[in-house]
Amino acid sequence: MTVRRARPEDYDAVAAFTTDTWPDRGGDYIPRIYHEWIEGDDDGQMTFVLDAGDGAGGTPSTNVAGICQGVLLSEYEAWGQGMRVHPEYRGRGVALALTDALFEWAAGAGATVVRNMVFSWNVAGLGQSRAAGFDPCTEFRWATPTPDADAEPDLRVTGDPDGGWAFWTASDARAHLKGLALDGAESWALSELTRDRLREAADEGRLFTVQDGGTRALSLRNRSYERENEAGASETWAEYAVGAWADAEAARALYRAIERDAADAGADRTRVLVPESVRWVSDTAAARAAVSDEPDFVMAADLTDEPDDSADETARGR
Repeated sequence: MTVRRARPEDYDAVAAFTTDTWPDRGGDYIPRIYHEWIEGDDDGQMTFVLDAGDGAGGTPSTNVAGICQGVLLSEYEAWGQGMRVHPEYRGRGVALALTDALFEWAAGAGATVVRNMVFSWNVAGLGQSRAAGFDPCTEFRWATPTPDADAEPDLRVTGDPDGGWAFWTASDARAHLKGLALDGAESWALSELTRDRLREAADEGRLFTVQDGGTRALSLRNRSYERENEAGASETWAEYAVGAWADAEAARALYRAIERDAADAGADRTRVLVPESVRWVSDTAAARAAVSDEPDFVMAADLTDEPDDSADETARGR
């Protein structure tokens, strides 16, 4: 079996074993975005498949045993996503082979860390990630306040990038999240929140800082996007890269600012990444904002000692 770059003709094979990955949770997204994925493959992104062997007469194989994708989020951060293994090939090292290829590609592109996200209910995926060389990093939950054009924060809300950065660097939220927030370009990926991102958001009116005797809360709108709801109707979502605050009062003011901003942006729904712990979840509930039922886990692998392509694979310990 050989790991190689994904090709357009692999689509049917990939769709066959990914369409019903999670039938009780709405199915899998990979068949919907497969062609978009591989069209975007370049120096900063690569989609891998594990080829289970050539077809009859040497024709190209459509016997794909697994798939995953790597994306560079910054000069030193890579993201792994979409790891799926064909049920008939589970337990045969497919995930390990794909992860090795991902690590080699990311390290070769200059990344010193690669992270991924696994739903907390996906026990098999969590075990697979640990076995492949990922370690626990952090966990978060989605807050989903309702857009409200009439929402009024009780405290002063500004868009101060310097005050926001000072608050973020010293905050418990940053420590819990290991400095991560939703990436500004890649959906469903987390990368380090930088001062430059806060300044850019402030310049574009997307930064929100709660200030009362100093900065006490921070959020920034990441993007807006369209998604079909369960009834098949299109809805506009406003996504916020992180929600961080010092206390429950600041949390209430921050959520009111988010609700008003989302309404001004024409959003029907929102999601805000918040740290996963009883403190942040209970503060969210006290601010009358809905919160997801389950957390998501982020895992990370250190690539600073990753062997190059010529090194003995056994040196990895995977």
